[in-house]
Amino acid sequence: MEKQIQLFMAFLRVGLLGYGGGPASIPLIQKEAVDTYKWMNEEEFSNILAIGNTLPGPIATKMAGYIGYRVAGYTGMMNAIAASVVPTVILMIALLVSLASFREYGWVQGMTNGVMPIVAVMLGLLTWGFIKKSGQDLGWLTAVLLAVFSALLIEMFGLHPAVLIGALILVVLVKPSKNKEVSA
Repeated sequence: MEKQIQLFMAFLRVGLLGYGGGPASIPLIQKEAVDTYKWMNEEEFSNILAIGNTLPGPIATKMAGYIGYRVAGYTGMMNAIAASVVPTVILMIALLVSLASFREYGWVQGMTNGVMPIVAVMLGLLTWGFIKKSGQDLGWLTAVLLAVFSALLIEMFGLHPAVLIGALILVVLVKPSKNKEVSA
């Protein structure tokens, strides 16, 4: 029961504070799953995020579902998804109804514009954490080259990120492993 409460509270915070959509929620999910409750480490979180990005649908919901299932089975999955989705639905209905009548006021526009730099910083910190981890695992030259190459493919050539992630997963699956065990 304690794990269910922890899951609910963790994803309720994500659902309530994840202003800016799924990508803005990722640092919050990471904070809860890795730092606060230690349900997984940074590498596992990175792997789950990479796989989750290749699947269709909102990333925050997919992450909640997987982490909930991993921590407490099917009931944990449903609990985490509900905690992350229900607050958003309720807040969205309430805010859209009330803000629609106030959208011309400066404080509404200021509220929206004021949150954007905070979301940008959160995403930047998450990105820097992934770059550091990649630099340690792959070597800095390989990590930087992959990042630049990926940015070029996505920005200049319009390649969808899921295609790039899928291609990289295929390369890793097809590439022979350096750590093959020697049988005696």
